[in-house]
Amino acid sequence: MNEMSESIPSKPIKDESIPADAIEEKKEVLEVKKPKDKPEEASVEETTLETVDEEETDEDTEEEVVEEEIEEVEPEPVYKPIKKIMTGKRDILVRKVIVNITTGASGEPLDKAMTLLQSITGQKSTARRAKQTIRDWGIRKGEPIACLVTLRGDNATEFLKKGFTAVRNRIHPKSFDRTGNFAFGIKEHIDIPGQRYDPNLGIIGMDVMVNLERQGYRVKRRRRARARVGHSHRITKEEAMEYVKSSFGIEVSIPVER
Repeated sequence: MNEMSESIPSKPIKDESIPADAIEEKKEVLEVKKPKDKPEEASVEETTLETVDEEETDEDTEEEVVEEEIEEVEPEPVYKPIKKIMTGKRDILVRKVIVNITTGASGEPLDKAMTLLQSITGQKSTARRAKQTIRDWGIRKGEPIACLVTLRGDNATEFLKKGFTAVRNRIHPKSFDRTGNFAFGIKEHIDIPGQRYDPNLGIIGMDVMVNLERQGYRVKRRRRARARVGHSHRITKEEAMEYVKSSFGIEVSIPVER
């Protein structure tokens, strides 16, 4: 028996109960369950650094968003004071210019004066009657003794320029009243630019009255809800002088007689 056993070669015994595929799967499972090596720990540190960087980037983006929101906010409107907004209401205007010629008698002298006044101003003049009787002057109440023309707008400004030339662009300070109105006289109508001597009319003098005002003066003239103009809105003597100097280049001083 021993000889027969020695002569027969020994063969490896195979475990046919466990297939080879199962063994390979077990090996794969064991490899997965092994603990991670050190280089994987370094990857954890890298992940922490990446998270920190992501947090910083998030903070930067949040700051940028906040800055953009701050830039988009519209500034509050700045309201100017009422005095600066309503500067146009304080401007001085020429409301009207009245040109008056007084003859002291009716008839031919008054007719000549009315003709001359119409030729100078381009408007038809109206006669003015006496309010009372003055026997020493030979004036009766209701008698027409004067004529006048009222100019407004551009006509008033154009006539004022000619009238100031007739008085050599100089007005006496006493010609202004405390409410800003002023008046001056023209001794001879031939001093007005564009006027010539007419022997049929002669030489006639005239008075020029100028009424100044600001916007809002209508409240004292209207019929309904009439009111007074406040003291702060009224034109003073100094303001009227400054207006004449700046607008027409007039010198406010004592006129030099020729």
